[in-house]
Amino acid sequence: MTARSRRGRLSRSAEFERVYRQGRSVGGRHLVVYAFANAEATRPRLGLSVSRKVGDAVARNRVKRLLREAFAHSEPALAGGRDVVIVARPEVLSLAEREGLAGVESALRDLLERAGLRAEAEDVGPAGAGPAGAGPAGEPAGEGA
Repeated sequence: MTARSRRGRLSRSAEFERVYRQGRSVGGRHLVVYAFANAEATRPRLGLSVSRKVGDAVARNRVKRLLREAFAHSEPALAGGRDVVIVARPEVLSLAEREGLAGVESALRDLLERAGLRAEAEDVGPAGAGPAGAGPAGEPAGEGA
């Protein structure tokens, strides 16, 4: 990991608590997203919470890896200056096994839009989000799975 990618993460308990207590939350079947404005941050910072209810250590690490990658794909379209905490619900493991990155990315994208964290347009960064990533948010991600 580079130092740059580390700065884009929440790591201290107090940072998580501030987002939980003072931020807004939007929940879905697989994930809950908490967001709080942070004037000091130039880009969104990510915190992950994946409990033992999700699965064993291997499963939790896989879910965290997928969530980090999905967030990285969404980051160019996000408004800066936010701290974001993503809480994985136990159902996210079955989504990850069934649909992989595309499913997790779709669930996260929907919650980020509902939370109002996406910047103006459906902007996809140079890495892209796969074949269905360029379409409107409501478009199913069927082919690339």
